[in-house]
Amino acid sequence: MTRPVRLGMLTPSSNTALEPITYAMLGGVDDVTAHFARFKVTEIALSEQALRQFDATEILRAAELLAHAKVDVIAWNGTSASWLGFDRDESLCEQITAATGIKACTTVLAYRDLLRRIGAERIGLVTPYRKDVQERIIANWNAAGLHCFAERHLSLQDNFSFAEVSEVEVAGLIEEVVREGCDAAVVLCTNMRGAGAAERLERGFGVPVLDSIAVTLWACLAAVGSDPSRVQGWGSLFTNPNLRAATAISHQDNEGMR
Repeated sequence: MTRPVRLGMLTPSSNTALEPITYAMLGGVDDVTAHFARFKVTEIALSEQALRQFDATEILRAAELLAHAKVDVIAWNGTSASWLGFDRDESLCEQITAATGIKACTTVLAYRDLLRRIGAERIGLVTPYRKDVQERIIANWNAAGLHCFAERHLSLQDNFSFAEVSEVEVAGLIEEVVREGCDAAVVLCTNMRGAGAAERLERGFGVPVLDSIAVTLWACLAAVGSDPSRVQGWGSLFTNPNLRAATAISHQDNEGMR
């Protein structure tokens, strides 16, 4: 009997939305399982204390524990590189693979890949973060050629509180940035409830809605060469034929790096 593909995901300790939503997305995919390891993240801010939460030492310790489960990929299922810099995730992927021998991916690097592939020129950015964090994100994304055309943020700092924001409220924020004229909406937080609204909003507005939890799952499937179209009901990210081709390309790239 062929064993399931095992997806390993590194998760902020105070997240409550990420795991159940990931399990729900994989509900009809029998040969893929998701496995999680946590490290301490309780607030999102630009203070020295808050930034220290993302020190690679703690993340690598969690990654090594995931490796015990013989996972096929390890994903940093978080968005910290958006305010710390894309290079942080590039370095983290290299360190995870060096420490575990397992390929690695991240939410933020997957966003960069996806948004470039779909040619998004006017991104609508939705987050729960504070204004100063939001401004840092926009500056970093703009510098990477990902133009944030419209934005909404909730000025929250306690990471646990992000999941307390209802899907209805998140959907309302997405609608607002779409109505401003963006050509792709991004829900940038892996503890926020945007994934469930994506398909409905895409039908209504004809604009891709990319939620961080969904994007990370897409990146994991890409890394292991698994067809994302089996994930049904969660938006065009999984069903767009062009992005299925991108999955195959990403898998070939990963094979070449082994």
